[in-house]
Amino acid sequence: MFLKNTYNELLKIVYKPRSYIGIAGITIIIGIILFAMKMDGMFYISFITGQFEQSLTFEGHILNGNLIGFIVLQMLIIHVPLLIAFVTGDLISGESAMGTIRLLLTKPLSRNSILFSKFLASCIYTLIVVVWLAFLAVFLGRLLFGVGDLIVLKSDGLTILQQDDISWRFYCGLFMAFLSLVMVATLSITLSCFSDNSIGPIVSTMGIILVFTIIGTLDVPIFDSIRPFLFTTHMAAWRFFFDDPLEWEQIKQSIFILLAHIVFLLGLAMYKFNKKDILS
Repeated sequence: MFLKNTYNELLKIVYKPRSYIGIAGITIIIGIILFAMKMDGMFYISFITGQFEQSLTFEGHILNGNLIGFIVLQMLIIHVPLLIAFVTGDLISGESAMGTIRLLLTKPLSRNSILFSKFLASCIYTLIVVVWLAFLAVFLGRLLFGVGDLIVLKSDGLTILQQDDISWRFYCGLFMAFLSLVMVATLSITLSCFSDNSIGPIVSTMGIILVFTIIGTLDVPIFDSIRPFLFTTHMAAWRFFFDDPLEWEQIKQSIFILLAHIVFLLGLAMYKFNKKDILS
């Protein structure tokens, strides 16, 4: 019964036109990036490597699919949370707004099972978005530009990763990105439990992300103690897998913080959903 209800929740997402806005937007943006790189990518590469050309000599195909995939992920991952919240933010509040919440809760399922069905459906949708993003950025990038070593530009220099040492880093980095986006979906679902309209949870989710991001980027000592515990601090943790050597402690800390936020928010959502009044 739980799996059937999850399937039905996934169908609700599939039949919503807004579910395709994010996928279409990702497709168009990546298409533009790939076209621009194909036409004039070497100008971009010379801009990146220009400051190192006096001390280093670069050989081989610097502009390759691995670099394109990394650039696309770096540009788009920070914008995908909006697309996820746009779909998951009304999974519960949308039912309340349409009045179908009463019918939903008459099913022979506990409220917790219904909530987890919606959560699982949102995770599946998030996974689809991440897989599509990976397909366009990495697979299609490699198809158009070939493969080669990856140059990762950092604030204190650059890291060169060998071609044979890259694929698993993309897999792990995309998993970390998926975990970050599940965190966003969980936040929007939780806020959806507190609202009876579709717009509120979406706007609130993006507002919280914006505020936490500002706190995390402000170099002010008063925020030093809370910055490591903000989920937004760890939403870019996928980049840790492109460091050499890997910072395993930072990776494990990011995974723990994100999972802790997900568990806490799910607990809060369960409490509110079980208390939700469907008679008024």
